[in-house]
Amino acid sequence: MKVDASGMSAAGRLQALWSRILKQAFRAILLICCAGAASAQEDTSALDVLNKRCVVCHGCYDAPCQLKLSSAAGWMRGASKQKVYDSSRLEDAPMTRLGIDAKSVPGWRAKGFFDVVGAQDGPSVLEQLLLAGRKNSFKLGAPLPDDIDISTLRANTCAMPGKVKDYLKEHPQGGMPFAMAPLADGDYETLLSWARDGAPAPDAGKGLPQSVEQSVHTVETFFNRGDKRSKLVARYIYEHLFLAHLHLEGDDQNRFFRVIRSRTATGSPPDEIASRRPFDDPGGPFHYRLIPIDGTILHKEHMVYEIGPKRLKRYEDLFLKSDWEIASLPPYSTAAGGNPLSTFRAIPARSRYQFLLDEALYFVRSFIRGPVCYGQVAVNVIEDRFWVSFLTPDADLSVTDPSFLEAATPILELPVAQSKGKLSKRLEGFLSLGPVKYQEFRKGRYERKFLAEGGPDYGDIWQGDGSEVDARLTVYRNFSSASVVTGFVGAVPETAWVIDFPLFERIYYNLVAGFDVFGNVEHQLTTRLYMDSLRREGERTFLSFLPPQVRKPMHESWYQGPLVSMVDLWKESALDTRSPTGIAFSTSDPKEEFLTELLREPAGLWAEQDPINRCTGNACAASDTPAGQLRPLAQKPAPYAKFLPDISVLLVETERDTQVFTLVHDMAHSNVAFIFNEDLRREPQNDSVTVVPGQFSSYPNFMFKVKQDHLPAFVETVREIRSQDDFLKLVDRFGVRRTDPEFWTDFDRIQTALKDQDELQAGLLDLNRYRDPKPLDPIDRLFEFTFSLD
Repeated sequence: MKVDASGMSAAGRLQALWSRILKQAFRAILLICCAGAASAQEDTSALDVLNKRCVVCHGCYDAPCQLKLSSAAGWMRGASKQKVYDSSRLEDAPMTRLGIDAKSVPGWRAKGFFDVVGAQDGPSVLEQLLLAGRKNSFKLGAPLPDDIDISTLRANTCAMPGKVKDYLKEHPQGGMPFAMAPLADGDYETLLSWARDGAPAPDAGKGLPQSVEQSVHTVETFFNRGDKRSKLVARYIYEHLFLAHLHLEGDDQNRFFRVIRSRTATGSPPDEIASRRPFDDPGGPFHYRLIPIDGTILHKEHMVYEIGPKRLKRYEDLFLKSDWEIASLPPYSTAAGGNPLSTFRAIPARSRYQFLLDEALYFVRSFIRGPVCYGQVAVNVIEDRFWVSFLTPDADLSVTDPSFLEAATPILELPVAQSKGKLSKRLEGFLSLGPVKYQEFRKGRYERKFLAEGGPDYGDIWQGDGSEVDARLTVYRNFSSASVVTGFVGAVPETAWVIDFPLFERIYYNLVAGFDVFGNVEHQLTTRLYMDSLRREGERTFLSFLPPQVRKPMHESWYQGPLVSMVDLWKESALDTRSPTGIAFSTSDPKEEFLTELLREPAGLWAEQDPINRCTGNACAASDTPAGQLRPLAQKPAPYAKFLPDISVLLVETERDTQVFTLVHDMAHSNVAFIFNEDLRREPQNDSVTVVPGQFSSYPNFMFKVKQDHLPAFVETVREIRSQDDFLKLVDRFGVRRTDPEFWTDFDRIQTALKDQDELQAGLLDLNRYRDPKPLDPIDRLFEFTFSLD
């Protein structure tokens, strides 16, 4: 065997050479992979920055100029001067639902949307606004200049191609991000580079995994069965899930689908039918399809509904195993959608009611969330915080007595069902005669039931079948938005609802299936007025569980004011103050006794006490914990409450972690019986604060940041607030203003905490209602002084 001077054989030299070749090849492959990974990371970074810094203001219907940046389809569509929210329009507005009402860029151009990412004769609109945002001259950490209007209903001023310079001349502070702290250098450069590259869309990816495709196929097969019973059931389910973010059982926590009506069947690309409402005539044959939700998930629109084999088995048991028949399918029409109790009368009422109860949180949440983003006039129909429970099916006459719905259905039409004839007649039909007749009818039927069987008791309230925690809910209303969470949260509220099947179904069709944000003033007005009757219905059912002698005084305490009695004559029948209750109350406060007792059965399903807002003894949060230190804020009276934002997010920095709390400003009213002039019905001296661990609102109005060592000082500073100047001292010491240099870092922290709280339910928060606290002007200061004398 020959060897060289180094002592290596020819075979050894060959092996070494081969080894070097392999190493060099490996390095080349590694470099290529790393370069690809770096490129992918760069793309991901641009989209991540876009989400965290842009979509938080440009994601919902109230996005400035309808510029939705939550998906490539949105930024390619561009912007429009057309307003979505216009309470004065006499005609329905053209619908501009992304991905539905036009399906191509030329289609959107035909609808008046203009380009913001293209660069024909110079930089794009988006690039110019990013550059202008870098030049904003407001002082960091200070209130915004007085000439910057950040109100939700500010004028819709849009920078158009070729006219951005004119726009910036008129609005020199109109760069992006608007009226916010400047972006970090890295975020800014990333966005600017992305905009200069023409705002490229992310890679479409490899498509759905085969297992997910199979799950989608299974669901679509169920929805598209050919027999009449299955067709009616599928229509019923679709009309209740058309806004849902469907999550396949066991699938990735970040993948969601929508159910649509498509002209094409499974196996072909979906072709969605763009109907105004889910019960409108599809205009021909169609197929139910599941399509992936493309784009960033926004908390405001994120209503999760699990679907898969378990759910389909539940549908079989609920709807298709029971013995019922149908001769012909009901038609599609506005009238049909305006009376779902009639349209789906063939499906047993027990099945329909149980379907709603199975996902009570989802359905109540659908009344509140969704693509309708600004709703001050709509949500002022409810109290600022109230508790909701449900009548058990066996105690609901609409379920147990077939004659009940047969007699009641003709008078339960919703406003959307009546669109012809004189407005005065329609108002009389569905705002006066219908609701009042139904109140009288329901009262008479239940009076006879209670006379024969005894009054209602705890057994008549649905207990969640022993496992459904959503059988107890808390609804918050925060001026122009609302939220709903599981359980009874906070102190015992002023009012509560008990919902039965006819009420549940009508609220859903009034506020969700039948509501059109693009509708005219009449539609929006009548929807709100009808909801006023539905609220009263839930309150009256709640009152029926209390002793007869307290019902009228309690009802009157909810509806105070000189004009309320006139409204009651129009919209209320007489309360039932004769039927007995089946509960032997043992305290002087039957409302509190009834509501807190609802948390005791079944044992362990709900927390009986709220350790911050409603507790005694050892049930209260320990005084050395952040929760315990915040307890004094929830005490009454709370003269400081009226100065606080509707929703404040509090970051408490401890030695181990950062804990997040929501401070809720519960506004008191003499009544919620009227649409307008809410300020005239406010009772700020009775306002209070509810302290909630974690987050639930889609719209933080302000952030505070406190180290735990300083938390007692924060609490004491809040409790000492008696004026706007006092509130500003709190903001200066603990607040995070829009212009704060650490604003984006702190906002990222609360967004991360929301995802850690519940990844499946999390979504991007919306900053369109983030406040900019300022000193009062002289006139407002005079009003503040006047109110302080009360």
